[in-house]
Amino acid sequence: MSKRLLDKEIVLILPYEKSLASEVVKTALENKIKSFLCNPELIESNIRSQVRVFSSSNQGDVILLDSLEEAEDVKEMGKKFALKIKITKKADESRVLDAAQQGAMGIFVETEDWKIIPLENLVAQLHKKDTKLYANIDLLEEVQTMFGVLELGVDGIIYAPKDSDDVKNLLSLLSVPRRLELVAVKITGVRDVGMGDRVCIDTASMLEIDDGVLIGSQSSLFFLIRSEAIASKFSAPRPFRINAGAVHSYILLPDARTKYLSEIEAGDEVLIVDSKGKTKLATVGRSKIERRPLRLIKAVYNGRKTSILVQNAETIRLAGKKGELISATEIKPNDEVLAYIHEASGRHFGIEVDEYILEK
Repeated sequence: MSKRLLDKEIVLILPYEKSLASEVVKTALENKIKSFLCNPELIESNIRSQVRVFSSSNQGDVILLDSLEEAEDVKEMGKKFALKIKITKKADESRVLDAAQQGAMGIFVETEDWKIIPLENLVAQLHKKDTKLYANIDLLEEVQTMFGVLELGVDGIIYAPKDSDDVKNLLSLLSVPRRLELVAVKITGVRDVGMGDRVCIDTASMLEIDDGVLIGSQSSLFFLIRSEAIASKFSAPRPFRINAGAVHSYILLPDARTKYLSEIEAGDEVLIVDSKGKTKLATVGRSKIERRPLRLIKAVYNGRKTSILVQNAETIRLAGKKGELISATEIKPNDEVLAYIHEASGRHFGIEVDEYILEK
């Protein structure tokens, strides 16, 4: 799965200890993170030109100011500046706008008890300006929230890793596929297989008719199973729901890991994919396991045989070769449906491992 970092900036606050700082910088550069908040002396001279340093020192590339009183002096030096500000009251937002008007390239915002509303206000006011908005995070779990504020998100986050492992953990949260290449697989057989347990995933998002999740009985091929955003004469639309498949099935997650559908629970993030392969994230609000009649759908792609078990009902729909809806009750041999092909590999607790595996 090809991954790409979100189109946002990450500023890492370097540890004061030189060897730790060097390890963090090395890991960051390997992953295309080039912005640091630190004493410029912590950056090795041979890589100094490859990075951008935010610092209160005049040796920084961007001078970080606590007050706008020094802004003119910095500009006379030919340097860019950013304002560091703690938002504690409504009036502080005016200082941010003053900084933008005076040419600040960025605003480094800290918040206290109220985090989201002040940031929403600032995102709304700055998103059409050249000044970038950066927000501090203390916990990795906050990163998606910051990048999702008012949908636009802040322009960057500021994070203080203790070591290079913290950088890798941050990257694992941010590395999501923007687009997946879907292929058409040919249906070779369909039959009812009796009762079994299936999983409905109710997300905290309103999904489109074209949205779905990638589900597979094998870890190398995942079928696109669509949402229930379309109504019928017998059922109302459930635009937040995907009736995903049997409990044993894999679901492909944003970080390229998998989970069994039986393991999905409230608070999990799932990867939503449309028929063009475009992706986004959704948070699970509820997972429902219920006993229902199941249907086995077999398919083949370039000689690779695969199958999936889904509930035998009209509201469970796969995606046809051209993105059309194909109900599980109407699918038949020689139909072609969209799927995602992943190189065959083993899985250890959902993590891809390089080992021989044969799944039938």
